[in-house]
Amino acid sequence: MLIRIPALLSAEQAAKIAAQLQSAGDAWVDGRVTAGFQGEPLKRNRQIDERSTLARELGDVVLAALERHPRFISAALPKRVYPPMFNRYEAGMQFGAHVDGAIRLIPGSGIKLRTDVSATLFLSPENSYEGGELLIEDTYGTHSVKLDAGDLVLYPATSLHRVSPVTRGVRLASFFWVQSMIADDAQRALLFDLDSAIQRLNASNADETARTTLIGTYHNLLRMWAEV
Repeated sequence: MLIRIPALLSAEQAAKIAAQLQSAGDAWVDGRVTAGFQGEPLKRNRQIDERSTLARELGDVVLAALERHPRFISAALPKRVYPPMFNRYEAGMQFGAHVDGAIRLIPGSGIKLRTDVSATLFLSPENSYEGGELLIEDTYGTHSVKLDAGDLVLYPATSLHRVSPVTRGVRLASFFWVQSMIADDAQRALLFDLDSAIQRLNASNADETARTTLIGTYHNLLRMWAEV
């Protein structure tokens, strides 16, 4: 399930974060430091040291936006969210085709997180750079994703995906993973579709008895499948 969440951050919030990243100086490190065995030969970018004060401060802004966004909650059904990280692709940089590692250790916590959902939050205006598309493969083919600053995309961490080479400008983004209460992507998709339909019926003030039945079905499925 590939879900776009427009304007998770406002244009002003995204621009402020981008400006802080542009002036981060020594906080930028080689992106391969967190790539792992599979990703290290494929990864050519820079990222903010996730132990830095800047990473934590900017990550808190992203987490606060996630906590109050109903579409993110509905789509991801989050149990844990990995602290958001920040990367930078300049001309010639790319990340080859890979699948994200299944388990990550949250730094300094001793807590392990299963990566069910991958997330990319775009921070550079869409027309400010060329290339840099996020290419996600599934059973229906390859999906090219390049969104405007402040927009988020969620997709299964099991997906083979890559970032195409940047040919002009700078691509700034935040990326992180979610351990969902619902480990199975097909089950998450069913719950998301059901919740979206319920919200549309609520907005149209449709038959109250039918809505109550559907809401009960949603929660009973959630109760059946959820890990909490």
